[in-house]
Amino acid sequence: MDPAPASVVQSVRDRLVADGFAFAPHIRDALAATGDLSDWGAFEHSWNDLAFDHYLADHGRFRRRRHAVFSATGSPDAPLIARAAHQPHYQSREYNTLQGGIERWFEPITTGDGPSLHAILRLSHRVFSALAPAVRRWRIETHQFRIEARADEPGQPTPEGVHRDGVDYVLVLLIRRTNIAQGTTTIHALDGGVLGSFTLTLPFDAAFVDDRRVYHGVTPVEPLDPAHEAHRDVLVVTFAREP
Repeated sequence: MDPAPASVVQSVRDRLVADGFAFAPHIRDALAATGDLSDWGAFEHSWNDLAFDHYLADHGRFRRRRHAVFSATGSPDAPLIARAAHQPHYQSREYNTLQGGIERWFEPITTGDGPSLHAILRLSHRVFSALAPAVRRWRIETHQFRIEARADEPGQPTPEGVHRDGVDYVLVLLIRRTNIAQGTTTIHALDGGVLGSFTLTLPFDAAFVDDRRVYHGVTPVEPLDPAHEAHRDVLVVTFAREP
């Protein structure tokens, strides 16, 4: 394992073990040491081509997204990551009281076989496999989100409120903030107590979450200048162990 990702993996692992979450600012170097970011420009640009989340029609048209599913097997140093057939995203109502209990079909991610996304998945696999070395196969879901904010309609990154996703681990990677204020991530214990908060501010800022141990949420985002376009782009990656 290259030194850069090794130090990030160890630091994030230690904080996840101690606290159940970790804020990792600007992990670009670790990603570049893990894989190839040569298509990052196209990867970032793909957020301009997301479809509206029509499942939120009754709650506003502030969220765009795409979705893809992968599997990961093998060792942390040499995982085999493969894209699965396109399929719906499902959460039980236990984890998503707003939209749980139904299969939600989103448009597929178009850059799913590109090197940048695979670098993100490989680094995530190293971190999460270090926490659960006995797991031999992971189900990975990837979600591109754009949360738009307007003067008359703040964007809600987590319209379901403070929640868990019903998986083992979560990565949230900031791709870009454009004319956005707020958007603070809050972490809560299972009894509801606040454990910490931070804001993903710069591209490549990341949050790693042990979804079994903590809840997380993000405050609404607002435009800095209401006269101009405002949005928050993130990639969310979830890992769930498979039998």
